[in-house]
Amino acid sequence: MILADTDILARLGEGDLEIDPLDDPDTQVQPASVDLRLGSEFLEFRRTNIPCIHPNDEREVDEYVTETHVAEGDDFILHPGDFVLGTTKERVAIPDDLVAHVEGRSSLGRLAVVVHATAGLCDPGFEGRITLELSNLGNAPVALSPGMRVSQLTFTELTRPADRPYGVERGSKYQGQTGPQASRIGDDPEFVAARAERANASEGDSEAGTDGEDGGGARR
Repeated sequence: MILADTDILARLGEGDLEIDPLDDPDTQVQPASVDLRLGSEFLEFRRTNIPCIHPNDEREVDEYVTETHVAEGDDFILHPGDFVLGTTKERVAIPDDLVAHVEGRSSLGRLAVVVHATAGLCDPGFEGRITLELSNLGNAPVALSPGMRVSQLTFTELTRPADRPYGVERGSKYQGQTGPQASRIGDDPEFVAARAERANASEGDSEAGTDGEDGGGARR
């Protein structure tokens, strides 16, 4: 069941659903969603000559992005073909019995601006500011002003509260984020396990080489 405006306002009033700051409820609360505003921080992807990015290499991911802060009253220009990470001005906290979906605003979509590539879901238990995956699919640059309503959040009620909600206890990577966050896919268990295996193999090779040198010395 998708929450209607009265349900959203009721849950906000109860305090288990949080959107802060919600400065203009009359404007931001829509019939079945809440409009969220654009923050002032952006992560831009550098033009680079590296052959590829290895998602499991945190150093490569960090070197690929640079942070930009837009001063009050200025705009961020999103050029055709660009992909940047932005953030919502609002911090949200989703209760364990709801899931939230990040959607774009139709008015921006008509300017060929999309707000997410794949990360359109806020799990039950998520808390933080939402990272937006901003792209310009059009032919003209578009000026994005911090504080403008850029996305909307809808809420669906689960059949029952999540048994293991998003959060620190389950090692959720983006819990509590305060601005645009680059990929932390390298922290996924399969990548962590693969790095540990490589490290163990490298250590084994090193020990084998040392043993060989010792053996050679004994023969001499």
